[in-house]
Amino acid sequence: MDVKSTKASPILTGSQPINKSRLGIHSSHLPYSQSSPTYSNNILAVSRKKPGTFDDVQSNVWLEAMRSSSPPRKKILKDFTDEEVASDDGDIIYRAWTIKYPSALNSFQQIMNRAKNRKLVVFLDYDGTLSPIVDNPDRAFMSADMRSAVKRVAKYFPTAIISGRSRDKVYELVGLKELYYAGSHGMDIIFPPEDMASGNRSNCTKSTDRQGKEVNLFQPASEFLPMINEVFRTLVEVTKNIKGAKVENHKFCVSVHYRNVDENSWPIVAQFVYDILKDYSRLRITHGRKVLEIRPVIDWDKGKAVEFLLESLGFSCNQDVLPIYIGDDTTDEDAFKVLQLGNRGYGILVSAVPKETNAFFSLRDPSEVKI
Repeated sequence: MDVKSTKASPILTGSQPINKSRLGIHSSHLPYSQSSPTYSNNILAVSRKKPGTFDDVQSNVWLEAMRSSSPPRKKILKDFTDEEVASDDGDIIYRAWTIKYPSALNSFQQIMNRAKNRKLVVFLDYDGTLSPIVDNPDRAFMSADMRSAVKRVAKYFPTAIISGRSRDKVYELVGLKELYYAGSHGMDIIFPPEDMASGNRSNCTKSTDRQGKEVNLFQPASEFLPMINEVFRTLVEVTKNIKGAKVENHKFCVSVHYRNVDENSWPIVAQFVYDILKDYSRLRITHGRKVLEIRPVIDWDKGKAVEFLLESLGFSCNQDVLPIYIGDDTTDEDAFKVLQLGNRGYGILVSAVPKETNAFFSLRDPSEVKI
């Protein structure tokens, strides 16, 4: 599978509430210059700058995207009901939404009927899917019951975790050797060499895991490591005085969390990220749940990771396979699209709030995922 770098890098927003169109930004308004990335001897120079007015950050477009990236407020919906529904009637709204995106639990027999005589391949996000969303991402632990449930699934079906976290971190949190792991939104994939049935082996490198066993690594963004590390160090420095801000290095991407930042300070967070990224034309910004993520501008995402893993396991063109992907965030939509095209499999969105999605089914929260 070829990985191509792209010059245009859109700013992506979180999933929007029903009846609200997605945010679109022309490539000429991207938050960085189109020149080559600059490596300064003083990478913290930007920290001494006074942040510009927020008008510099796409005339408040970023602020709106940041507000929309977390579960939106419940609003009046007409898409699924014949009459208006009060915004505080959350259960009524949610039930109306599940007409279009039925509960995977209630549709279990339908899924099993399609899976008959087929091999299931299971893909799982981590945060918000296997673990609850928490204020401190370091405390996003999955329960013992959830771990047992995932282990049982992996005993019978190939199972992979595809997370925005670093591969090492998500392995540490999950702690199951039976799984395939893809960190950094699929830019860091590990699997045993004997499990690679097909695919472009030239894209893989040999390595060893923590137990000293030989493994294959697929890292299409490895050339970006110095750049990512530099941006990470700079962001840590410039945000250190913003109460509640947290910057994480996920190896091939950087996350700037503002969940615990006072909303009045969100423009400052956005401005710092904007100022830094202006000098890195090969990096882009995407939005997750109250997090800004800096990623390489390459044609790679969770959807491509799903395709790569299916191909590597020998299932890419196999009609006897039913892939299922369960996730909760904007970045999981790329995987949902892959399964939606050609009706290849089922995407299942984990959300307690109605929103547009490319998934086929829905679940309310991680407790339903465990069932």
